[in-house]
Amino acid sequence: MSGPAIEALDLAALLCSRVCHDLISPIGAIVNGLEVLEEDNDAETQQFALELIKKSSRTASAKLQFCRIAFGAAGSAGAQIDLGDAESTARGFFEDDKTRLAWNLPRALLPKNRVKLLLNLLLIAGQAIPRGGQLTVEPVGAGETMGFKIRAAGVNARIPPAVPALLAVQPGEGVDAHRIQPFYAGLLAQAAGVAASIAMDGDAVVLTAS
Repeated sequence: MSGPAIEALDLAALLCSRVCHDLISPIGAIVNGLEVLEEDNDAETQQFALELIKKSSRTASAKLQFCRIAFGAAGSAGAQIDLGDAESTARGFFEDDKTRLAWNLPRALLPKNRVKLLLNLLLIAGQAIPRGGQLTVEPVGAGETMGFKIRAAGVNARIPPAVPALLAVQPGEGVDAHRIQPFYAGLLAQAAGVAASIAMDGDAVVLTAS
């Protein structure tokens, strides 16, 4: 099933807006920290600014590495991506003092659109537990046609608004910078020849692609 038409330039612009949105906060914190270092000579304040710069730099780097695979070209047409690399970038992006990631996939090379789909589904799963919790990734099947099941468990886990329709590439009211990511995940699912869905399973949210 083909989805509604969206101009290539519009898709590119909206995805760029999404990436910029993810990076504004840590980059802004780095700038603020540098300004404090220049303007305040208090040793304790300068130490705080340095720690802020270090932490924000790590966050910005992790986000860039994640977005490079999730949204970027990630190699030439038909390229494959190592699930081990995807795991490393996912851990850097998601794991913190509130969220843990259980990655139960084998080390393997998969077609890049399947791996990009996996990371985009993980983004949606992370949004489903805004207060943190446990993300668990399991394989569905094996080999190059492997699919995925992601379980997001946490306090007040819920399906983000409009995501089921966006995953089905049926955006209804249209696509903007806030809605482009799950819509893009739906396009990736189509390109990979799989069906992506999201549903509640008890108190957890489960995303599947197979």
